[in-house]
Amino acid sequence: MKSKKVAIITGASKGIGRSTALKFAANGYQVTIVGRNHEELEQLKATIERDYHRDVLICAGDLEHEEFSRQLIDDTLWKWGRIDVLINNAAWRTHETMRSISMENWEKTIKICLTIPAFLAKYAAMAMEEKKTGGVIINVSSVMSQRAGGTSPAYIACKGAMESLTYELAALYGPKDIRVVCINPGNIQTNLSSDYVDDKGNNISEQLGNHMNESTPLKRAGTTEEIANAAYWLATDEASFITGTTLLIDGGFSHNFNAYPMKKLQYPQEF
Repeated sequence: MKSKKVAIITGASKGIGRSTALKFAANGYQVTIVGRNHEELEQLKATIERDYHRDVLICAGDLEHEEFSRQLIDDTLWKWGRIDVLINNAAWRTHETMRSISMENWEKTIKICLTIPAFLAKYAAMAMEEKKTGGVIINVSSVMSQRAGGTSPAYIACKGAMESLTYELAALYGPKDIRVVCINPGNIQTNLSSDYVDDKGNNISEQLGNHMNESTPLKRAGTTEEIANAAYWLATDEASFITGTTLLIDGGFSHNFNAYPMKKLQYPQEF
């Protein structure tokens, strides 16, 4: 068992994290799944064991607590003796502008979305160096690091910092055969993209999603499985010369100038 590769996935109970855990398990990895909801992690574990016959370690807790982040690394090493991949996927954020955000919400966001991922990378890389196995650390950023909306200042700051942190860690750990890569998802169908409300409390996530789709060349949101596929590929030997960079996965959104209804105004027969 100790010779099989091991991946740690944070934020694994839902969305991108869950799909990523399933992808790695389907391809032979033992997985440590990390999240706050123990029941959802148990359900994911049961699915992995039933469908892929892989061993699973559940680490249920709050990444806001530093001791928990260190413990999940120690528990993984105790169970399997190695760490090959770390996926820093967990996130927390509020919807509020810089005018209204509290220091408490700012600091909690920074801790969960930046500080703890940085130190998880440190602890995982330490194990990779000690075992001389090399490894891959994948940080999950967001297209909002480059396309800010003005409504989640701490979260946006963290996502931009995660990309810069990726470059820094890649420079540091590269000589030890540890690759560090960032992925930058666009509009993806997750719980985190379905909690937008207006000032009256009405959920407006569908309207916002449709607006993004009108500016996306592929004309749709992405799926969590598509992000998981990219994360898995980056961890394979097929991506062995890729480090210190960010992979944009947004259906073409970021490099499109205007929404398609606007294009049709100018070229109705072309679009």
